[in-house]
Amino acid sequence: MDLRKIKKLIDLLEESNLAEIEIKEGEESVRLARLPRGGVAMSVPAPAPLHLEHTPRAAQPTAMPMLSPVDAATGGRNGPDLPDGHVVRSPMVGSFYASPSPDKPAFVKVGQAVKQGETLGIVEAMKMFNPIEADVSGTVLAILCESGQPVEFDQPLFVIG
Repeated sequence: MDLRKIKKLIDLLEESNLAEIEIKEGEESVRLARLPRGGVAMSVPAPAPLHLEHTPRAAQPTAMPMLSPVDAATGGRNGPDLPDGHVVRSPMVGSFYASPSPDKPAFVKVGQAVKQGETLGIVEAMKMFNPIEADVSGTVLAILCESGQPVEFDQPLFVIG
């Protein structure tokens, strides 16, 4: 693989929200990953399946409604403590991340206006990062889980009003 292609891959990684990218050409393989300080590391490992790594950020306080012990055990699912509005639920079991990488700001904050289709967060499942998008346009009324927290299928993640 020539140096120009590698430089283009570095530019692509820097311009995107990706934390890591691996490209294979025949028997050659190049893997680029972001360092926590925002740098880019290059290595040429033995061929391996493509996977993305996301290191959870230290828990930061977010506006979360208090859940009773019963609701906390079920992730607040259908609990009375949810604010009125459209509830965006997790489509799968995995780990929730509020930002594209630990050194980036959260996708959304409480009180922020969002449009339908806008990314609210990410759920990582089996090393695949799945964007959670707004089903409706409106204002984020509540963020119901912290970055790095495990989530269950159908668990409420956001309330949009």
